[in-house]
Amino acid sequence: MSGWLLFGWEETLWMVAAALAVDRIVGDPEKLPHPVVWIGRWIRWAERKTYAREPKGRSFLFGALLCLGTVVGWAALAYGVVRLCLYVHPWLGYAANVWLISTTIAWKGLADAGWRVYRPLAEGRLDEARKYTGYIVGRDTDRLEEPELTRATVETLAENTVDAVLSPIVFALLGGAAGAFLYRAANTLDSMVGYRNEKYMWYGKASARFDDVLNYMPARLAGMMLAGVAFAGGGSFRRALRAIRQDASKHPSPNSGHPESAVAGALGIRLGGVNVYGGVESRRAYMGEALRPMEKDDIKRTIRMLHAFGVLLLGGIVCAAAFATWL
Repeated sequence: MSGWLLFGWEETLWMVAAALAVDRIVGDPEKLPHPVVWIGRWIRWAERKTYAREPKGRSFLFGALLCLGTVVGWAALAYGVVRLCLYVHPWLGYAANVWLISTTIAWKGLADAGWRVYRPLAEGRLDEARKYTGYIVGRDTDRLEEPELTRATVETLAENTVDAVLSPIVFALLGGAAGAFLYRAANTLDSMVGYRNEKYMWYGKASARFDDVLNYMPARLAGMMLAGVAFAGGGSFRRALRAIRQDASKHPSPNSGHPESAVAGALGIRLGGVNVYGGVESRRAYMGEALRPMEKDDIKRTIRMLHAFGVLLLGGIVCAAAFATWL
């Protein structure tokens, strides 16, 4: 059994495939309330009630309690909603499970974010491209030129194949909507309090490390899958593998280097370099080898790789579901 004993493996596989398809087709409709927004609001409220900077031990403890309460609470809520819907009618339970899982995935949203940067870049509207790049990265974008805007977008698209696509799917396969929400809550915590700055160094440490643990295997699988779909961006499978082997461990994140180096190697470009956060420079190790100058069309090539990645993932789940059904 899977889905925390609510569903069998066969049912879970079909529902996860359906959730991935729903996200690709529908995405996140603006007029519908989104559970991830609610998770973010909960975290901000809980942070105001529990935040402590000093002493370090107290700050870490309160941050760890925030992490534990958030991931357990939201996983339990998703589990309870699905179980209640199953009690009303099995098909309502299936629908609830599919919809809740789909809200934790952002395949369509990630691709759309890339297009929102690419289109103004292609038309020479740098200020608009800077604005939309600023929506998807934490670095300062107000003075970036086309190559750096392209780099920032490609890095984000590559990194988020893990956070926005593969990891939610992995945890949905393990625990249905509850597993997907556990992951999404942890990832949202990391994005909100998991910073290595003065404010969150200790308070956000548990959230950051927990997110690293959850993404450890999905990130490495994502790197291999991106290498496998390098052809979709006109890239090289061998170069992608070589870049993963040589550069992935250089990234300050234990996980982000795998998808980023895969894309860099596949496209024959170099990612990494100097980023500016709040006016402070931060140097990142280089990923890949610059066989040619980076250009705005590398965003389009990365989006194509993202779509091929999603199709590969969806096809694999459907094949597994069909095999489970046949057995």
